Amino acid sequence: MKKLSIVIPVYNESKTVSLILDKIKSVLLPQQIAKEIIIIDDCSSDNTNQVIRQYISLNPDLGIILLSNDKNTGKGSALHLGIQNATGEFTIIQDADLEYDPSEYKILLQPVLDGFADVVYGSRFIGGNAHRVLFFWHTIGNRFLTFLSNMFTNLNLTDMETCYKLFNTELLQSLNLQEQRFGFEPEVTAKISRIKKIRIYEVGISYYGRTYEEGKKINWKDGFHAIFCILKYGVFRL
Repeated sequence: MKKLSIVIPVYNESKTVSLILDKIKSVLLPQQIAKEIIIIDDCSSDNTNQVIRQYISLNPDLGIILLSNDKNTGKGSALHLGIQNATGEFTIIQDADLEYDPSEYKILLQPVLDGFADVVYGSRFIGGNAHRVLFFWHTIGNRFLTFLSNMFTNLNLTDMETCYKLFNTELLQSLNLQEQRFGFEPEVTAKISRIKKIRIYEVGISYYGRTYEEGKKINWKDGFHAIFCILKYGVFRL
């Protein structure tokens, strides 16, 4: 039986982590694909870890793997740990908030199961699914970063910064990923694009964005660092 590893980095998400796990629990994957849920608590300062442990005790059948960092090292670092521990044929990244809908895993899996894709990006900017109307400048920023990334990868992605990225696990684990924080997105995109004969697809997904009052963490500084990462891994190919 094939397996999908769901890697979830969390930091101070005590209000939403149980809700997203409920959504993942209810998802039925095509072709009876099993779910491997890997949560990495990046040294949360609230009671996130306690909430997760309680959820695990109430849902032992899910076999959730909880990993914890001794100090807060960033989303990228947490993802590296989760990716290293993934044992499924496929790996998908899932944020612990409620911005992305796990019921759409099947949309991302389909091109892989059909034998067309090795990597599938879920785009917030294509398709007819629901999208919350929020920040104009965030949208412009995301489109600019995607455009800049595409210049150096020679891809035609519409949403490089999307959380929903599904990979062939073996290919993902073969990459030497370095970025500790939000630079993961441009780095993994640049490095996966350089794999010979890689087949990258994109599908439309919904997006239920949240405001800063609701817990959104990424900011303008992360945008400038993303530009640095695009140049670092795109131009200098580090």
